[in-house]
Amino acid sequence: MGMPGALLRAAGALLRAARGLQTPRLGRALCSTLMAGNLGAPSAAGVAPRPEEGKARAGRPGARLWEDAEPQAKKLRSGEDGAPPRKLPKRKIVLLLAYSGKGYHGMQRNVGSSQFRTIEDDLVSALVRSGCIPENHGEDMRKMSFQRCARTDKGVSAAGQVVSLKVWLIDDILEKINSHLPSHIRILGLKRVTGGFNSKNKCDARTYFYMLPTFAFAHKDRDPQDETYRLSAETLQRVNRLLACYQGTHSFHNFTSQKGPREPSARRYILQMYCEEPFVREGLEFAVIRVKGQSFMMHQIRKMVGLVVAIVKGYAPESVLERSWGDEKVDVPKAPGLGLVLERVHFEKYNQRFGNDGLHEPLDWAQEEAEVAAFKEQHILPTIVSTERGERSMAQWLSTLPAHDFSASALAASSGAKVPSPLEGSEGDGDSD
Repeated sequence: MGMPGALLRAAGALLRAARGLQTPRLGRALCSTLMAGNLGAPSAAGVAPRPEEGKARAGRPGARLWEDAEPQAKKLRSGEDGAPPRKLPKRKIVLLLAYSGKGYHGMQRNVGSSQFRTIEDDLVSALVRSGCIPENHGEDMRKMSFQRCARTDKGVSAAGQVVSLKVWLIDDILEKINSHLPSHIRILGLKRVTGGFNSKNKCDARTYFYMLPTFAFAHKDRDPQDETYRLSAETLQRVNRLLACYQGTHSFHNFTSQKGPREPSARRYILQMYCEEPFVREGLEFAVIRVKGQSFMMHQIRKMVGLVVAIVKGYAPESVLERSWGDEKVDVPKAPGLGLVLERVHFEKYNQRFGNDGLHEPLDWAQEEAEVAAFKEQHILPTIVSTERGERSMAQWLSTLPAHDFSASALAASSGAKVPSPLEGSEGDGDSD
């Protein structure tokens, strides 16, 4: 049965309009549909089209055009609310880290040695729990390119440690990390850095301070636990004269373990070292020795302090300083780790190249100085004072100085072979104090 007259006339009008469309492909498609008579009218004898006919129509250009439109609409809808969130990219950053080292076996994590708790154990746990890094990055820190400026030793604290790593820059990242850290470990700052940045290799210098009770400089004939001792101006002047001898480049093989005098890695450059004016805390007088150097070996700073204390107290002659960086093997005492603090790390060369390029910030942490000072006053200095008063670590160490022999006891091999110490373990490369 044909189409009714009115319907036929309407179809003709549509056909003429389709031929006049500006889009040829759309016009041809509509024409094809109209010519096929598929306008919703019943088919002959009211029977539905056979499957073969449907397939034939699906192969026509017009049918393909409309079929293509529906998947495109679905794609657009799936990119709105229903689609999963886009995965955050990882970015290389540095974190300004402050911590009190009491009760920890240093900074660096010892994977597989859970009985020796380190600062990085708590830090990595907080990074994972806050969602900054995936859990497998916590198990293998190389996956997040983790590096620290200095491997502080057992009991050593830091007010300005800097670590570099790759993280997901989630919202409120510092607050979330700190929420999973104990109060004596804080992230005080975060900055974006270049993709190849390495906090250890890019660090030009490190500044430490060593805080000790001034009775450490009292003569050996005086009571080593005399809390009424006050450092005189003359003794302070002598201390600074001796500390200044360390400045420059020397072989510090006697100030660490398993280093020979001819090994290049034993040579270190000290920019400055001096003792500040003393001050009183809880009735006990303390002084702060500051030292800035390019890098330090394990125990180096503590032994530098220990040898000057031994000289000032009268246990060793001043000439031992010159001998200590010669070929002779010198017995250098190691001061307690309690008073040693990593105060600041320096990135002068990096700042000159990238600090003002418009893309990166200089690594000077000027805006965080108030927080750093507050952390020192709240967590680091009180811990040093209370531990010294309670455990008397300096007084106990001073009582061991008479057992040291400061005369030349051995000559290092001229070949520069390593001279292992039976009292100390081996050290790794780079900063350790």
